[in-house]
Amino acid sequence: MEWRACYLDVILVPLSMLIPIAYHCWLWHKVRTQPLATIIGINSTGRRFWVSAIIKDNEKKNILAVQTLRNTIMGSTLMATTSILLCAGLAAVISSTYTVKKPLNDSIFGAHGEFMVALKYVTILCIFLFSFSCHTLSIRFINQVNILINTPQDPTSIVTPHYLSDLLEKGFLLNTAGNRLFYAALPLLLWIFGPVLVFVGSITIVTLLYNLDFVFGFRRNKQIDVGDCESG
Repeated sequence: MEWRACYLDVILVPLSMLIPIAYHCWLWHKVRTQPLATIIGINSTGRRFWVSAIIKDNEKKNILAVQTLRNTIMGSTLMATTSILLCAGLAAVISSTYTVKKPLNDSIFGAHGEFMVALKYVTILCIFLFSFSCHTLSIRFINQVNILINTPQDPTSIVTPHYLSDLLEKGFLLNTAGNRLFYAALPLLLWIFGPVLVFVGSITIVTLLYNLDFVFGFRRNKQIDVGDCESG
């Protein structure tokens, strides 16, 4: 394969994959060091309070707990179903001899060889499979919480609010990972039409996620709260 035919794929596609990876590494650092500055950290704290409140007044809120967890399971099931359907479609395309596997050489940039076409589909297929796996594991953990959250509380019981909170956090962490893998695969779908669209799509996805993941008024509000406390 000549360099001039594939240099865009070699440069832009790895860069498009490194951008989301670097962003999520930085996001993970922020969640660990400044959790209240991120939506993920705030939601995690809120879920732990929610578990404690449900267990404390379980006789009145047991139905609410089951319905809330059921809605979460339905969301994970939808994403898992979508991922596996896309995997099935991509697998059918890979194993077929249709001309859909052959990109239009005159309308896109990048390499058009059989190896590169196969690499595109296999890469996208693997990411969707990982997304499906994360969502199915998420359903498993949330189902466990759905059962254990209504167990009678006993001083000698090992099913404590802390244990249930950890199970719920594992479920939501896997759900978040599955969603992020799904989002990362969307720009790669555009790789079929050339690497330039992959790069543009990756930057667009990261920009949207940045605006959704962070609470931008956190630092200013924190300073105001500290000032109010000092004046009080």
